[in-house]
Amino acid sequence: MGKEIHLRPKVNISSYIHFMLNYRKKFKKQQPNAFFGFKEFSRMCSEKWRSISKHEKAKYEALAKLDKARYQEEMMNYVGKRRKRRKRDPQAPRRPPSSFLLFSLDHYAQLKRENPNWSVVQVAKATGKMWSLTSDVEKQRYAQTAAILRAKYFKEMEAYRQQCRGSRKKYRVASRDRAAGSKLPGLAGRMEPEV
Repeated sequence: MGKEIHLRPKVNISSYIHFMLNYRKKFKKQQPNAFFGFKEFSRMCSEKWRSISKHEKAKYEALAKLDKARYQEEMMNYVGKRRKRRKRDPQAPRRPPSSFLLFSLDHYAQLKRENPNWSVVQVAKATGKMWSLTSDVEKQRYAQTAAILRAKYFKEMEAYRQQCRGSRKKYRVASRDRAAGSKLPGLAGRMEPEV
């Protein structure tokens, strides 16, 4: 008998995606010959989503909750391969922050001090509004800082890659020698990779 194939469960979708799929069905029924590109249709959907009532949005949020429960249940029973996140090397340099993130870091403490009851999301939204109202001159200052940090990151990353290549070569040579040594009786496994 062959191996039993287990298909990975479909990922749950958000309330907005449920709305978008429903809106597309209705739109195709109303205007079967009309064609809109993805960009135009997405814009129409987002405008419609903003305009619908909270009561109607609640229907889609309920669908999203049901779908999430379905997905979690199916994943509990799923026996196939699970995706593993690639582990980040702690020695690798960290990505530099963007100009907006630098701006956010400068203003986060002030906003949190002024509004201690705000959640992180509310502070982020307020920072986004502040960023959109900020002058280009001040944005340029953050962009220059971000560019300097990005250049430093690329230099560090290149040095890190060179270091990794060197250690891989040492390991390859050692493993090749070990493989050659294993052909000789009594020498199998005696050579270890250089570190």
